[in-house]
Amino acid sequence: MSVPMPPTIDTDNLDPDHIKTFKDFLVSYNRLTELCFTDCITDFTSRTVKPKEEKCALNCLEKFLKANQRISQRFQEFQMIANENALAAAQKMGQAPS
Repeated sequence: MSVPMPPTIDTDNLDPDHIKTFKDFLVSYNRLTELCFTDCITDFTSRTVKPKEEKCALNCLEKFLKANQRISQRFQEFQMIANENALAAAQKMGQAPS
């Protein structure tokens, strides 16, 4: 019986923006994992995760996600303001003096 081969990915046709987005996601995920693990996991004498550690990890994840969401919202707000200011400046420059 032969083992099926996993599908191959043609990396030449991948969108660089999608690759960058995925890399950014992985960096963020790895940072979160390391941060919450370092802060919450303290007992290495047991094979099980203690309820206190599990609660800490869930709170850490929730806090990280809420902060990330808030930062994204603020960034979008600032981006909209910058776009509006650029549009207003472009319109002002396009007007002929009377």
